Amino acid sequence: MKKNRSSAITGAAFLMATSAIGSGFLTQTTVFTQELGASFGFVILLSVLLDMGAQLNIWRIIAVTEMRAQLIANTMVPGLGYFLSGLIVLGGLAFNIGNIGGCGLGLQVLTGIDPCYGSAFSCLIALLIFWNKEAGIIVDRFTKSLGMLMIFLTLYIVFKANPPIAEAIHYSFIPDKLSAMAIVTLVGGTVGGYISFAGGHRLLDAGIKGVAALKDVNKSAVTGIIITATMRFLLFFAALGIITKGVTLDPSNPPAAVFKLAAGEIGFRFFGVVMWCAAITSVIGAAYTSVSFLKNFHSAIEQYERIVISAFIILATFVFNRIGNPVKILVTVGALNGLILPIALSVMLIAARQTKLVHGYKHPIWLQIAGWLVVVIMSWMGYLTIAKWMAQ
Repeated sequence: MKKNRSSAITGAAFLMATSAIGSGFLTQTTVFTQELGASFGFVILLSVLLDMGAQLNIWRIIAVTEMRAQLIANTMVPGLGYFLSGLIVLGGLAFNIGNIGGCGLGLQVLTGIDPCYGSAFSCLIALLIFWNKEAGIIVDRFTKSLGMLMIFLTLYIVFKANPPIAEAIHYSFIPDKLSAMAIVTLVGGTVGGYISFAGGHRLLDAGIKGVAALKDVNKSAVTGIIITATMRFLLFFAALGIITKGVTLDPSNPPAAVFKLAAGEIGFRFFGVVMWCAAITSVIGAAYTSVSFLKNFHSAIEQYERIVISAFIILATFVFNRIGNPVKILVTVGALNGLILPIALSVMLIAARQTKLVHGYKHPIWLQIAGWLVVVIMSWMGYLTIAKWMAQ
């Protein structure tokens, strides 16, 4: 029992982290490193602080209410849960279109097969995982194993790219460039939309809930952010090492160019592995979490959860094979998820003050302040991002 609990705690952290580390994550990180150079390190650090403020609040409130986020919202204001679920599910579907495309791209790099066939094969792998009778345990183990593999392969690329670490550290604390869109996109791609709820709902499904479980919830939430930040920094260092050599990256696939320029053909193959691992784990995370937002609305959805999850993944695969997977869409979706975060987090923070929901639990003042700061900062930066889009 204790072993299963420990596995679920770690698994929830990796589910959240690998949900964030998708094909869009790889593209966004490389694109913004090109734009901001070493100063992008500051954006990553700031996004980590905002991520912590958002995720600790959301996961703790889910745990103490012992309810999924949409049910919390509906209990507060009838219909609010449906609205929140609509935002989350649409964002999750958009992300999954990019993620299933990333699967196809990763397998194309590894085997040379057409991305359409690669995406279909990856769709089948994801379906087999969810149709396993021990799906929860399989998801935990699968995301942990592939998450560690991604980190080790990217670490090798960092070593080969030989980035200016001292310069990166300096500008990570004293930047000379900033971008509101980069911050919104990174936070949105890490804890925006469905991602911030992925681990919280997984812990709830594993029975890790209530005030007594908050220590484990905190541990899992922080671990998830640390894993994501580690991968983000490694990719940033690798891209910076290539960019500072004056090399222009292929705009059609910037992260692949980084891996190939750093380590040649083996680096390119490593990119294929990393891309597929990142994408397939995100497909699983997006499908699992998005459908978890629909469970409370009709008993049939929970009863036929595997069928609904399967339909979600198959739909994303179909749409990808119809419209493709351009780089711009991946960056834009991350930004849109960042705009969802202030709404979702506001709902959870208000719920933390509702005695009937939290059963007498007192949400720490410092966490409330941190949460509302995230809401204000992300709302303001979201406004700046929208204004920039409209001006273009």
